[in-house]
Parts: sequence; structure tokens; C-alpha cells
Amino acid sequence: MAIRIKTTWFKQENEPKGPEKQATVLATTIWKLADRAVTDLSKADYDIITPQRGFGLLAELSAFMIHMCDRMVYRRITDTDRQTLIQVTAVRLAEILEDNIHDIVHDYEHPYQAAFIDLVNRRGNDYAEFEFPPEQPSFLVLRYLGNCVRDIMQSNDQSWVIDQIMEVQAPDMVIDLIKTVDGLFPHSPNMVLLTT
Repeated sequence: MAIRIKTTWFKQENEPKGPEKQATVLATTIWKLADRAVTDLSKADYDIITPQRGFGLLAELSAFMIHMCDRMVYRRITDTDRQTLIQVTAVRLAEILEDNIHDIVHDYEHPYQAAFIDLVNRRGNDYAEFEFPPEQPSFLVLRYLGNCVRDIMQSNDQSWVIDQIMEVQAPDMVIDLIKTVDGLFPHSPNMVLLTT
């Protein structure tokens, strides 16, 4: 199922598109892509029966895509703008996640935003250990993501979900994420892509 993602600005918009506004677009896109991946897992008969598991998967997949965005915009924008972009994207996703938990589970007791930001920071440190081109997550990083997702799943799904994440869900998410990032931050003609 195709989802609508923003890859270009409307021509009549003349105001500056700073990192805060771009972060909102990225956060919305990441949420849609993560939600689609969780829906696809459910359709493939993986057990996403509890809201807690669903939200755990959304958080894990979102943390992965935030890191991918960070790599993709490296050298396309200034380090200051990149830092602002990634921070605001993470904060906006934390708000979206918490709002959805409040709406669906009616759990107002847990600091979900802080927990998500902590997850993003921990996963960012973990993913930073892997070397791969910005738009091409390596086998090792995809396996790491698959293992993180496996830990959320029920035992009868754990042995199969890693392959599903590595071979289907993550590549699909990255393809659409690249379109959004390229639309917001076009490559410079003289830019050389570097691995980070």
C-alpha cells in the first residue's frame, strides 16, 4: 500500500524552510513509514496483538529511521542545522508516539516522550558503530535492527521476524525515506558521499 510522503514544497510557499519545519515533515514521514511496517508485519501474521508491542515496534523502527536521516543529511546541511533537525525530529516523534498512546491506551502515568528520546539516543550510539554509506544500510546494521525488533516480539515470531525486517520492511522504509530526504535536502552537484 502506497503512502503519501512530502518530497517537495508547494511553489506558493515563500517562507524559509528551516530545520524545525523540515523536522516536522521528517517526523510525519517516519511515523507513517513505521506505522505501515507494523501494519505489514500484522498482515504477515506476526503477533502484534497488544498496543504495547505495536508501540514498541513503532519506537524501534522510528529510532532506526532517525539515525538514517542523520546519516543522509550529513554534509548536505551545516552541522548545527543537522543537529537541530535530528533533535526536533526526535522530539516531534516522541510527541506523536505519546499522543497515540494517550488516545489508544489512556495511559498518562509513564513519561513516554523521555523514554523514546532515551531509546533514540541509545540506538543512535549503537548504529554509529556500523560503517555504511548513508543511503545503504549494511547487512550488519539491518541485522541489528532485526534483533531489536525480535526482542519485542513473542517467542513464536522471534526466529522469523529478523528476516522480514532485513529483507522487506527496512528496505521499503529506506526507499521512501530517501525520497523525502532528497526532496528536502537535494544533493549538491559537487558533493561526494562519505561513509560516517
